[in-house]
Amino acid sequence: MSKNDQDLMNLPKKKFNIMNLIWLVIIVAGLFISVNVTNTHISVLFANFSQFSDIFVQMSHPDWSYLGAVIPLLLETIKMAILGTVIGSVVAFIYSLLIARNIIKNKVVTGILRFIMNIIRTIPDLLLGAVFVAIVGIGPVAGIFALAVFTFGVVVKLFYEAIETIDPGPIEALTAVGANKLQIIWFAVLPQIMTYFISYVLYAFEINVRASTVLGYIGAGGIGLYLQQTLQVFDYAKTGTIIIVIIVVVVLIDYVSSKSREALMK
Repeated sequence: MSKNDQDLMNLPKKKFNIMNLIWLVIIVAGLFISVNVTNTHISVLFANFSQFSDIFVQMSHPDWSYLGAVIPLLLETIKMAILGTVIGSVVAFIYSLLIARNIIKNKVVTGILRFIMNIIRTIPDLLLGAVFVAIVGIGPVAGIFALAVFTFGVVVKLFYEAIETIDPGPIEALTAVGANKLQIIWFAVLPQIMTYFISYVLYAFEINVRASTVLGYIGAGGIGLYLQQTLQVFDYAKTGTIIIVIIVVVVLIDYVSSKSREALMK
């Protein structure tokens, strides 16, 4: 092998290392700039570490007598996540078919609908919760609506991309024999995408169970509202009970959902 060939083989490696170095410099520079702009000092964390340890010790002795009040709140949170996931997923299913360009050929229609979708996706779940609390008042209804819109944003993005990657052969065959749009969707599209859709719905449900606990902080119902109240009155024993229950339930739901999605994709 000649020297020129060896240089050509080493060139991508050198370029790769240089790019890594450039990105490392950018990240480090961004870190220092962010620290200076936000006036963040790690020493503050250690200065208040004794306060954190005191709170942690109190939380590590949960008040199990409060468990009877926590379970109904936890069930309400799970119901919020289920309803929000179902409503948002149903709307996302229909909407995804309308913005998939292998289903709807009109680029103007798909372009406008995608623009609306992108706007909805930019709104964080906490802001959605605050908006719906202002509209319908404090309670689980606001949380359900917020989770439904949030679920729509998550599922519609993943699902319409899955629709656009399906095998076009069945669609072309049905089109050739004169099938209408509904027949094409029912016989050519749905059999290829339903597994993906169910997987995305389960994934959104995992996220919503965690998100619904946070929405309670802004009055959108669920166990998060009582978590906020126990923190405000410094009743850390009850806070510890709530946190332990939330962790156990979230871990179980994540495990079951992950196994279900793995089974679907086999």
